[in-house]
Amino acid sequence: MAKDLTAVRRSKAIMIPMIAVPALLMVVMPLGLGTFARAAPTDQVTNALDSPLVRDMVQPILDLPERSRIVVLVLGYLLSPLLLVIPLMVSAVLAADAFAGEKERRTLEGLLHLPIEDRDLFTAKVLGAFIPAVAITLTGAVLYALICNVVAWPVLGRPFLPFTQWTIVMLWVAPAVALLALGLLVIVSSRAKTTQEANQLGGAVILPLIFLVAAQASGLLLAPPVAVVLVGAFIWGIALVLVGVNGRRFTRDRLATNS
Repeated sequence: MAKDLTAVRRSKAIMIPMIAVPALLMVVMPLGLGTFARAAPTDQVTNALDSPLVRDMVQPILDLPERSRIVVLVLGYLLSPLLLVIPLMVSAVLAADAFAGEKERRTLEGLLHLPIEDRDLFTAKVLGAFIPAVAITLTGAVLYALICNVVAWPVLGRPFLPFTQWTIVMLWVAPAVALLALGLLVIVSSRAKTTQEANQLGGAVILPLIFLVAAQASGLLLAPPVAVVLVGAFIWGIALVLVGVNGRRFTRDRLATNS
């Protein structure tokens, strides 16, 4: 794991997207959209939220003063789901480098001769991508919450992030999403011959998952906390099954054959 993380830190091709995309989602967009929402007219938003079809669902927003609703809606419920793209993106980048990077750097032979079990090698590769993905996501969530609270303070007069569902999504659902991506992508990396090939194959696998997560996360933030916990448990279950199946199938012989 330490060797992999050192290689990641030295690679500009990996570090630049890992810094640029979170910075865009966690700093630039909340500042820009939050400032715009704060100055936007509220009549149309209030009328849309007060319609019979969505009134019960968006009750937490309707309980706020009228001038605060659009800011909380944009920053708390519409933009926040994009934070779940970060664990997916970071996991995809690091998983692509997990084995394909070893082949590209010509360090695979030394890796295959390490005196450890195949299971331990696979586990180290997964954790080497999972831990940074979760760390970046949680750090980014704290930064995002601070920026959003600062932007919204002139109209709210108080912090609004984190709220219960948002906290559960960041602490419980986001790590599960990261592990789910790794369960899909580590095996792709082990079969690819270069990092570029692994990224291309991984992109085909991960893009539908990104769209699905981004589309459904807003509903999670409006759902009861118990429902959010259950959804997270379901994702954890699928992710652990995928990682377990891929871990049992992983062998040095297969990795060497695909090199």
